[in-house]
Amino acid sequence: MDEIQVPSYFLCPISLEIMKDPVILSTGITYDRMSIEKWIFSRKNNTCPVTKQLLTDAELTPNHTLRRLIQAWCTLNASYGIQRIPTPRPPVSISQISKLIQDSKTPKLQVRCLKRLKSIASESETNKRFMEAAGAANFLALIIKNGKRSADDEVPEEFELTKPEDEALSILYHLHLSETSLKSLIGENSEFIESMIRFMKSENYESRTYSILLLKSIFSIVDQVEIMSFRGELFQEIVQVLKDEISPKASKAAFQILINLCPVGRNRIKASEAGAVQVIVDFLLSHPSDRRICEMALTVLDLLCQCAEGRSELLKHGAGLAVVSKRILRVSRFASDRGVRIIHSIAKFSGSSSSVLQDMLQLGVVSKLCLVLQVDCGSKAKEKATEILKMHSRAWKNSPCLPMTVPSSYPA
Repeated sequence: MDEIQVPSYFLCPISLEIMKDPVILSTGITYDRMSIEKWIFSRKNNTCPVTKQLLTDAELTPNHTLRRLIQAWCTLNASYGIQRIPTPRPPVSISQISKLIQDSKTPKLQVRCLKRLKSIASESETNKRFMEAAGAANFLALIIKNGKRSADDEVPEEFELTKPEDEALSILYHLHLSETSLKSLIGENSEFIESMIRFMKSENYESRTYSILLLKSIFSIVDQVEIMSFRGELFQEIVQVLKDEISPKASKAAFQILINLCPVGRNRIKASEAGAVQVIVDFLLSHPSDRRICEMALTVLDLLCQCAEGRSELLKHGAGLAVVSKRILRVSRFASDRGVRIIHSIAKFSGSSSSVLQDMLQLGVVSKLCLVLQVDCGSKAKEKATEILKMHSRAWKNSPCLPMTVPSSYPA
């Protein structure tokens, strides 16, 4: 490659690599199929990368002429070690996928259909979109819900150790469904959510991960009425995923789900009763340097401490107050803000003679609040810290770290 000059029009404008499957966008610009599909579908862009024009049509037209030129150039330069780019396989059509799904209604063909759908989905983003348009999501959801296989089914070699419902779940996740399709999965009942709860109880860690990741996508779009209707068992399994730490992606998805669900009061109680506070404090203790995890964990704790059950669980944990205090000014401005908010929730409902206030003094929480007033950590955190110190200035008046202006404003 160093001895020869690659024609610039052979290179994809996005990746700057030789195009293997050149396609023309509606704006007239040619890209490599994999690169432009990633740009449009995975990154959710709706503009042409080169012209910046809004895309009203995401159809990709194969540039056969350019592909043949590239293949011919590769052949001519074979002596330089350049391999000829094979002719790409065209995307499947919606009608082909529809026929495949229709054929799968025969029980003996179901596993074979899953094998073919898995292969189709792995080939391109276009295939995934066609699968979605053909109704593959609902078909896969039905297999997941039923979770059964006929004894007469022929099982492909790669499925010998995998149940069809596990494979269907994997395919469904990798389709990266649109908001419309995600909403169609939950519909007017909670059967799909119940199926995800069942998968979260599975011994198959891969399926547990896919189920929590799918739930993360779903709970990011459901409305407040639907969010209020979930049973406590869902929260128990989400907390169990955090406790088991099956994968970093699964843990972050579990935190995000709790962030989406816990603005609702009754969900805070369900999460607290499921042991979320205890598990999150332990999580913070074992992941002190992961910024994103700390921010998400503190966000959930902030939500849970807005209910009595959550505050009680935090105080029951021997390291609860201490771990929150230690994250203030050590992780990020956002984490500091959430940490101060958590302490504010605890302080607000603690009586003036409460042992909690003395614990806060002994654990260095009061000192940390005083430090917040002295550094640049955001106006909201400073306001909350000042409010906490004024709120209990009588109990902490003898603390050497407490600014004299605070107790003098609220004399004993």
